[in-house]
Order: sequence, then structure tokens, then C-alpha cells
Amino acid sequence: MGLETAFAAFGLPGEPGSEEFWAAAGAPASVPADEDGDDGSGGSDGGGWVTLFLWRGSPAAIVFESWSDNVPLRRWGVTDCWYAEVRMPARLRVTYQFVAGGTAYADPLNPAGAGGDRSMAATPDAPAQPHWPVIGADDVLPVPRTRIRWASERLGGRRTVRIHPAGGGGPVVLLLDGDDWLYLHPAMTAFDSAVAEGEMPPVTLVFLPTRDREAEFGCRPQLWEAVREELLPLVAESGVPADPDRLVIAGQSLGALSAVYAALEFPDLVSRVACQSASLWWAPDAVKAADPLGGPAGGTIAARLREARPDLSGLRIAFDVGEHETRMLPHCEAVESLAERAGATVRVSRSASGHDRAGWRHALVRDVAWALG
Repeated sequence: MGLETAFAAFGLPGEPGSEEFWAAAGAPASVPADEDGDDGSGGSDGGGWVTLFLWRGSPAAIVFESWSDNVPLRRWGVTDCWYAEVRMPARLRVTYQFVAGGTAYADPLNPAGAGGDRSMAATPDAPAQPHWPVIGADDVLPVPRTRIRWASERLGGRRTVRIHPAGGGGPVVLLLDGDDWLYLHPAMTAFDSAVAEGEMPPVTLVFLPTRDREAEFGCRPQLWEAVREELLPLVAESGVPADPDRLVIAGQSLGALSAVYAALEFPDLVSRVACQSASLWWAPDAVKAADPLGGPAGGTIAARLREARPDLSGLRIAFDVGEHETRMLPHCEAVESLAERAGATVRVSRSASGHDRAGWRHALVRDVAWALG
């Protein structure tokens, strides 16, 4: 069908590029895709969606955090309207940005920001994410008032760790990659909401920033020795009510790998874990391999579970991974099965996303609540 008709199908009136058109333009809009088309995710499962992205002014491309390669925009005639119709599978939530002239921008037409230069979009069938407010790219997120300066002897360097008592404080929830949950996504607000709604008990959030993710989040003991011997005593001295005996570790990607490692190697410290899209493909030789995800399913963690056969009966662990992370799924499934076989209480779920913070948000709050029992 002609592009005029296609744009009208997205609810946009007038000639593309006209003032009437731009006055009606907004966040990316989706319409059902043809049933026999490529769904845009590398496969063809039929159905799905076509989503219209609009950019005004200059040549640009859409850069997705995960799920898709970059998508160049096309220009409508000689107007200032640049657009892309992106095929998306069912149930997908994405983080994206426009890159124009080498600079990244949030989508100025989309009210849902994720930091100053990112936006979020979701297909109409993607599940809601309660507790997470719509935050614009220009909005300043709330930051906890309590902060501690941590000069770690074991890890080296100094870092600022923020602490927030949601609902007055309680069990410690250690958020790895803490700056993401401070400055990109408002975890403080989301946890406050969940506590207020009675979906979890009061908790004390500890936002741990990372200096070198690959060095700190590999399967190495230094981070967790430092947390046990340096960070948690500082939290106890902060004046914020906190119960480190009911510690929950929450991590994503490499951070989730590290959280699972901590549960295996530091069981006296870590007995509750909420992990999203854990990098369970990780092995020392996989990091620099041409195909890091091409090794044995479950990587080092699965090998450790098979060989050591630890008793994990004291562990409560929630695994979540994006249903569109097809190459991650075998690695996650291997560790999920082995952990349950070792006696852990396991929760398994799949989010409507790829390897993307936008998809991790709901699982983060839900699974921390579950880990606390």
C-alpha cells in the first residue's frame, strides 16, 4: 500500500512533514504486521507488529540497545520527515536512541525516556510494568539522600554508594550496576511504590556503582570479599535502618553472573538472588572468543554445579531472561535446571524483551519481592 495510507494507519493525518502531521506525531506507534512476514528478530514466527519511528530534521539511524541491528531512517520526499517502519515480534519492549551526525539523542516525540539520550518503546501486547513512572529524557531522577564514600582496599579506587530506605528500611537489597538504577531508570521510585502497595516488605536499597564490569563481575571472589568485609559494615554505620542478614543481590547481565557466583561461593553471605539476563555463557576463555556464547551451555557456573554438586537448599534464586534472547536461553536453562537439582528454590520467568534494561525493570521489583519470600 502507499506510504500515505501506511502513515494514516498509524493515526497520523495530513501530508508527512506538514505542520498538521507533526502536531499529531508522538511516540512510536504499532500496527499488526502481515501474518507471513519476517518479524524483524531474525526469524519468522508470523504476526508481530510494524512500528513507525519518526525523526525530524536530518539523516539519522535508530540504534537499539538489544534485539536488532541499527536501522537507517528514510526521508519522505524533500521534507524534514525521516522515518522507519520496523518489523517487531510479538511481546517486545526496547530501549533505543537516534544517532544523527555522530551524536545520540532520545526521541523528542516520545515521553518515555531512559536517561538523557535514550527512549523506550513497546509493542501493544507487551505486559505493563507497574510501579515504574514515565520519566522524560530531560527529567532529573530522584537520588537517595544518604551516601557513603567507599575506598575499597580489595577493589581499589573510590566510589559513592547511595542508600535508600524504601518504606523505612529493612532487608538490604544490593543493586549491582547501581548507577543504571539511579540515573537511567528510577528504581528508588519503583521500590517505594511496590512497598506502599504491599507487594514487598520495607527494604533498604544499596546502589553499588561499578568501575570495571568485566574485572569485577567475572567469577572471582574479590568483589564479594569486599562487599562482606568493607561495604556492609559501612552500610551498618550509615544510620539507615538495614538488615544485612536478609541480603538480596540483584544483578543483570554480567552483574547477574556475579550474583549467581556469589550464591555458590559465599553461601553464608548470599542466600537470596534476583538475576535478569545472566551472562551464564561466561567462562575464562569465552570472554575473548570470536563467539562468546558458542561454548558449553551454562559456562563456568554450570561446570561448577556439575563438578562440586553443592547443597543449595538454603538458596532462593529467581532467574529471568528476555524471551527474544534466543542464544542466551540454553545457557540460562542449563543453570536453572542444575540449581534446582542442587536443592535451590528456583523461580524461572521470561520477559518480553531482548538483552535490555527496559525489559529487566519489572522482573527486578517482582523477583526481589519473591526472593524475600
